[in-house]
Amino acid sequence: MNTAPSRELDVDVAIIGAGPAGLTAGYLLTKAGKTVAIIEKDETYVGGISRTVEHEGYRFDIGGHRFFSKSQQVVDLWNEILPDDFIQRPRMSRIYYEGKFYSYPLRAFEALSNLGILRSTACMASYLWRKAFPIQNVKSFEDWTTNQFGHKLYSIFFKTYTEKVWGMPCNEMSADWAAQRIKGLSLWSAVTDGLKRSLGLNKTPNDGMATKTLLETFRYPRQGPGMMWEAARDKIIASGKGQVIMGYGLEQLANDGEGGWRMSAVSKAGDKIIVKAGHAISSAPMRELGARLHPLPETSWNGTKLNYRDFLTVALMVEGEDLFPDNWIYIHDSKVQVGRVQNFRSWSPEMVPDETMACVGLEYFCFEGDGLWDMADADLVTLATTEMKTLGLLDPAKVKGGAVVRQEKAYPVYDEDYAANVAAMRGELEYKYPTLHLVGRNGMHRYNNQDHAMMTAMLTVENILAGERVYDIWCVNEDAEYHEAGDEGAEKALPAREAASSVSEDQAAALNSMRAVPERIATDEDDHRRVA
Repeated sequence: MNTAPSRELDVDVAIIGAGPAGLTAGYLLTKAGKTVAIIEKDETYVGGISRTVEHEGYRFDIGGHRFFSKSQQVVDLWNEILPDDFIQRPRMSRIYYEGKFYSYPLRAFEALSNLGILRSTACMASYLWRKAFPIQNVKSFEDWTTNQFGHKLYSIFFKTYTEKVWGMPCNEMSADWAAQRIKGLSLWSAVTDGLKRSLGLNKTPNDGMATKTLLETFRYPRQGPGMMWEAARDKIIASGKGQVIMGYGLEQLANDGEGGWRMSAVSKAGDKIIVKAGHAISSAPMRELGARLHPLPETSWNGTKLNYRDFLTVALMVEGEDLFPDNWIYIHDSKVQVGRVQNFRSWSPEMVPDETMACVGLEYFCFEGDGLWDMADADLVTLATTEMKTLGLLDPAKVKGGAVVRQEKAYPVYDEDYAANVAAMRGELEYKYPTLHLVGRNGMHRYNNQDHAMMTAMLTVENILAGERVYDIWCVNEDAEYHEAGDEGAEKALPAREAASSVSEDQAAALNSMRAVPERIATDEDDHRRVA
């Protein structure tokens, strides 16, 4: 849905990007009586990575988005925007390896049983060897995980999938990320927990390990997460104070010399619009924003050094009943390139229009411009069909159609220099331009959850309405288990904060939802360079 944009607009706030952050900001600003104009380069869909793509009545979620937040403010906003369309769905996800399914998180006895006596013996021997003779100089993800589980189990349940997702060898990923990501899990505790379960002594929810109580169910919009953001867009437009301009990408964001902004955006056809505003909110990738700001920031060079991991989904329409009950399956098998398989009907029955059909989405992690990314759609559908046959998950003769969805800049890459580059850009822009606000995953180059992106926008709106930076939205900690444990809407109290600003525990709960991303370990040559 487009509003017909005039050649030149004059609003209170110009917003770049109609993802969760941009639309949350637009919705709250229009509620507060401010006028906004939001530009979105996609011609059809709002929601960014949280959009829902439709193809011949089939709906595809780009990655899988459970609607869970520890922040009551975020939950309340979801309910306000989409009050009648949430459904409660059972959660199930498993690991697939060599034709067998393994519970996630791992159940030791089940895993050892599936692996067979010889391989299980080798796994236990490998584990005991590393416990007796651990790697002393632990630098990499491989070092840390091998010490915890032994090399055999590491190679089966950690190496293949991790390298598919991040596109670099596990022996080049930092050990710190492994320790944070897999905290509280050890083979010995898994075996002990399995023994308790077999004796009926363990009653933890989801039959999972005590260190990590998984959510049993989750809320989900009945037609996918894009339903939420389409509703937000419609409410912004219906307010009479907001425009959502589809199919226009940022050309330039120029400071007007008086504290305001002149934003120009252009369509694929070459049509241009100009938006004048007192404030600008950007959820565009920092790399792109830095190149389009005028005057050009001194730190635009830092922006060019920020990198991203991309991915694509190949959806297959399959004749017959659902192939498996899981919401998604992690593919830990090196014979195929696919990393994860979504079952869209398990997310919501309304994602699949025909009860006689199933629909699965194969996720391939890649870099924009590499062989997978540039492959023709028809060839990708053929590849996905072949790989599902290789895995034994479907009969190719029952595949009746396919579609491809590409998602660029899905994951900000945390390489050795990313933090310094982000800090440099942030420092210059905050010092020079107090009316420019960076929000969201790509806007802040932070691998965060949907509710965190929303909270950065919610607090930014408070800053704009207050006329000063009351909240520092960059105070984000890491919690890899954020979406795995805890009670929805549990955080509400108001603690003190550092400096003059404060956020509630409720707001902090959403801000703390950033997920960890592996950093590439420094080489001896890098260490020498730093000393020099």
